[in-house]
Amino acid sequence: MRKITLGKTNAEVSAISLGTWSYGGANKQGKIPVGWEGQLEDDSINALLRCHEIGINHWDTADVYGNGQSEQVIGSLWGQIPRTDIFLATKVGWDDGGYGHYYHPVPMRRQMEKSLKNLKTDCVDLLYLHHCNFGKKDEYFNDALETIHRFQEEGKTRFVGLSDWDLFKIMKYIDAAQPDVVQPYRNVMDDTYGPSGLKDWIDEHNLGICFFSPIKHGLLTGKYTEPVTFGAGDFRTNVNDFTKIDVIEKMQENKRLLEQRFSDHSHPVMRGIVGALFTDAPSGCVLLGQRNVEQVNIASILGEALSDNDANWVKKLYRS
Repeated sequence: MRKITLGKTNAEVSAISLGTWSYGGANKQGKIPVGWEGQLEDDSINALLRCHEIGINHWDTADVYGNGQSEQVIGSLWGQIPRTDIFLATKVGWDDGGYGHYYHPVPMRRQMEKSLKNLKTDCVDLLYLHHCNFGKKDEYFNDALETIHRFQEEGKTRFVGLSDWDLFKIMKYIDAAQPDVVQPYRNVMDDTYGPSGLKDWIDEHNLGICFFSPIKHGLLTGKYTEPVTFGAGDFRTNVNDFTKIDVIEKMQENKRLLEQRFSDHSHPVMRGIVGALFTDAPSGCVLLGQRNVEQVNIASILGEALSDNDANWVKKLYRS
């Protein structure tokens, strides 16, 4: 597995890193589905062991994935895997603790302590502010930033990060936040990395960059042949593209074209849609959800950047 230097952290992490959102299983926040149905704990454990075996050494989780279930699964393995072998990231910011907003210092601290307990570690390598919802007038931003830096001073995290689905929101706060690592949503269908200005900022400031949802929750692989619905606690019920026949058919056609273009690769679709994200991100990694050993084995042969020509060709498929 190719390693990259995660920006100014100087940490060497696997280009294909592990996203463990699904390890929390099906879940809801209020009435909103926020989890992944159908995940078995044995699959999660075996996937983690296989990741360690092949050198996928950067594992990303969050306090709210299954209300701590994802963190607990990871924390259960330090008897089999040396903690120091893994660059471990978690997040804080989606549990308001009854305070009416997500970045009150009291629930932030409670969640930080809970994460360390779940993960069975005294310190994580990277702690993200999970989103950029800092209030209508940014009134919660200073508290959030001060609190996460206090965690860093206390030795609870080595580095701090900033995450969001909206890259323009990240750009609104990035100068003031000065994170070590940024985690934005990016895939070849939904890509504002360049237009938002984030790419230029990352390059100029030598930040680590970790792209999440690189295959758009599986949609871009073309594995779905008809519109699909998911269970009540599955996040994908929020993604309308899964229900649109024209989108499903487009993904099927793109799959056919990718299989032709990258026929020399054993997984040509994944080679195309994942490899294209590395081409303009030399300090970047891709957080790929790997729910079982089979998916880890596929991940093990990915991680190389496409040529500029191939990357532009792939991105054009999903924009047209």
